[in-house]
Amino acid sequence: MQDTKLRNVAIIAHVDHGKTTLVDEMLKQGGIYRENQATVERVMDSNDLERERGITILAKNTAVHYKDVKINIVDTPGHADFGGEVERILKMVNGVILLVDAAEGPMPQTRFVLSKALELGHKVIVVVNKVDRPDQRIHEVMDEVLELLLDLNATDEQFESPTLFCSGRQGTASYSPDVPGTDLKPLFETILEYIPAPEADVDQPFQMLVSSIDYNDFVGRIAIGRIERGTLKQNQDIVVCNYHDPEAVLRKARATAIYEFEGLARNPVTESTAGNIIAMSGIPDITIGDTICVPDCVEALPFVKISAPTLEMTFSVNDSPFAGKEGKFVTSRQIRERLFRETMKDVSLRVTETDSTDAFNVAGRGEMSLSILIETMRREGSTRRLTAKCASRWSVWWWTYPATAWARSSRRSAPARATFWR
Repeated sequence: MQDTKLRNVAIIAHVDHGKTTLVDEMLKQGGIYRENQATVERVMDSNDLERERGITILAKNTAVHYKDVKINIVDTPGHADFGGEVERILKMVNGVILLVDAAEGPMPQTRFVLSKALELGHKVIVVVNKVDRPDQRIHEVMDEVLELLLDLNATDEQFESPTLFCSGRQGTASYSPDVPGTDLKPLFETILEYIPAPEADVDQPFQMLVSSIDYNDFVGRIAIGRIERGTLKQNQDIVVCNYHDPEAVLRKARATAIYEFEGLARNPVTESTAGNIIAMSGIPDITIGDTICVPDCVEALPFVKISAPTLEMTFSVNDSPFAGKEGKFVTSRQIRERLFRETMKDVSLRVTETDSTDAFNVAGRGEMSLSILIETMRREGSTRRLTAKCASRWSVWWWTYPATAWARSSRRSAPARATFWR
């Protein structure tokens, strides 16, 4: 049975191809805001670093209504360092909107995220965005997208995916590149017609795969995922298992709070049924890839393992001549507490203690992800010495603002090291 009043879709693209700007307009035209309500650009980029850098760092959920149908939308990161998060998010949805810049065309991250969507059998809506650019080359980009679908061995149905032509900034979409759009109704209509409704077997025992994690200082970790089957009620007894660790002891818990996404808010509900994307608190040690079930029917769902870190840095107490000149959180205890708190919401991060009580090894997916952590801690008032080691197989350049130290590793056997103070 399908829930015809529900659609789950993710927006995927290369970095800076306009995903978040398009979501802005979908929210506006989906009736989320009042007519006189003041709004900001890229409202889904909720933290300062995302706004300053103009990129999406964390995947975020929202929902709009169109013709009595609720459309759950997941805005995903576009940078390669966060590609693993996109891969996991795809397990929550039934189809994807692939955004391609009308001037740049398909880029490396476009190929990566599209290949993962095709492997899962998702239906794809191709959106050629930024058609209002003066240097647009729409017809060439359409050919490049078709060539990409051929290279990725798309099925006949996926190869015949509908194509729309949008301007995210102007909030328009059309079925033809030669006919300018007036609003986003063609996009909403295509989602309803082409993206399948989720399966909603509410009579089976509850089961949910955790695809994303959020963190709140008051309630701890918050599990986000799509209910695969059954119904979840508030304060219901649940157990947690993992497909990749079948011998692990089952962890018992209780669903203390359940939230459904509505616009930019999370609305608390007393129960939710199969097909819905929800957020749930009450499990302190929950992580991405875990399966939440009822105690009398424990069945773990398969899931993509989190990719191994590629870059490692050592964070230690500042013992430079400039120690004590700035910063509020400067002791090893405070740095340790902050780093391990970060692992609660970033499951791709690895923090290990060293032989010294003043130093900690931090491994992440890449220079972008670690630079985000460094800048966040700097703004919070941490001052520390950083020793960075790039253990990548390929030649990698990295830097961290505002330091001017650089490191390069061109051979796996001779990783580069650099020490600098912040």
